[in-house]
Amino acid sequence: MSPVQTGAPPAEDAPATRSLRWRAVAAPVLQNKSALVALAMLAFFVFLAVFGDLLIAGDPKAKVGAVFEPPSREFWLGTDGGGASMVDLLVAGARVSLLIGFCAAAISAVIGGTVGIVSGFFGGKTDTALMRLTDYFLVIPDVPLMIVAAAVFGRSTLNVVLIIGIIYWTSTARLIRAQVKSVRERVYVKRARALGGGHGRLVWKHITPQVAPLLVANTVLTIAIAVFAETYIAFLGLEDPSTISWGKLIQNSLSGGAIFHKAWWAIIPPGLCVTIVILAATMMGQAMEDALNPRLRVGHLSVRRFRLRPLRGRLDSE
Repeated sequence: MSPVQTGAPPAEDAPATRSLRWRAVAAPVLQNKSALVALAMLAFFVFLAVFGDLLIAGDPKAKVGAVFEPPSREFWLGTDGGGASMVDLLVAGARVSLLIGFCAAAISAVIGGTVGIVSGFFGGKTDTALMRLTDYFLVIPDVPLMIVAAAVFGRSTLNVVLIIGIIYWTSTARLIRAQVKSVRERVYVKRARALGGGHGRLVWKHITPQVAPLLVANTVLTIAIAVFAETYIAFLGLEDPSTISWGKLIQNSLSGGAIFHKAWWAIIPPGLCVTIVILAATMMGQAMEDALNPRLRVGHLSVRRFRLRPLRGRLDSE
């Protein structure tokens, strides 16, 4: 006689494996050299944003030299159109740019994750309604919407964060919805439902822990989009004029005649900082997503490792 099986899911199917899922988030970063470099670059800029006040002496916008003074021993990256040190401005701008990027990505993750989980778990009319709502947001042009929202609600850092977060949640919702549809059909979820588990318990205890690592990976990718969006919002003059951000530095330099004075040091450094942060976040997010999404991982392996070998074999046989 076979032993009686209890209602508890086996160890390989139970949500106790969620720790392995979180290890899968860190593993691609720790094992991938490019992802480690990206993590180091992000950590550097986060350090500047957090401890920037300790590195800046006084007001970063204060005039300390001549207008558009070239780089020297005193001013490593020269000065801007107001005679302020570009190094101090870049350090001060890192706080606003990264704050907006991280906060907007978090808001996007909350909205997109909630919509994706509810849509994928309940299905039916709920899924149809939420996906139609997602489609409507997906086709709205982001730049005109940002211009209108900034004009209506005012130019403030909070408004910029909310605008970016509300616009860019659609891809997250679609990704999480597809993953939830797969997770809800697994054995331990069906067992929990058969044992009387309610919707709230199923979603909170069984569904969310399984999709959370993928949500984190997608949020890292969204940080790159949010930082870029903040840059061109500030460049268009839709951000709070009293704040210092990398996009604002580029906008001020161009409007102050940096090109006329051939002051490349007033334009290139903030643009380079934006590029590095976007590249680092993208590299980290892709490494995590490749490890957590089996379809992407198999597709990349087939292209990178196994595509040339059959071709070489055919050529040798011919």
